[in-house]
Amino acid sequence: MAKSFKERKKILKSANTLELTPIKIYADDKNDNNLITVRVPKFRNKFAVKYISPKLKSDHFKIKLDEFGSAVWININGKTKVEKIIKDVKNKFGDELLQEEERITKFIFQLYSQGFISFKELN
Repeated sequence: MAKSFKERKKILKSANTLELTPIKIYADDKNDNNLITVRVPKFRNKFAVKYISPKLKSDHFKIKLDEFGSAVWININGKTKVEKIIKDVKNKFGDELLQEEERITKFIFQLYSQGFISFKELN
């Protein structure tokens, strides 16, 4: 059974952010430069999916991520904790990425608030 908003908020509030395990909700495409495009469905309603989507050119929105966002997205696999994602991205970009812990956790929670990911601990 799905948890209510209050239950999810309580779990996230009491959890250590670095110990959370993000899970992707949407599919993605990777181009030759390792940049990610996340495919978000335009409709979730069964009626709209069945009757309106076939008439559209594309039934997905395409959200393009920059190199930092793509590096984070690639590391989200449902097994890797936020702490490990931060280390991997920091190793990839080195000194080019400043305040990596704050930036990456903020980005991950932005993905969560937009509904692109969830956390294993909430299921």
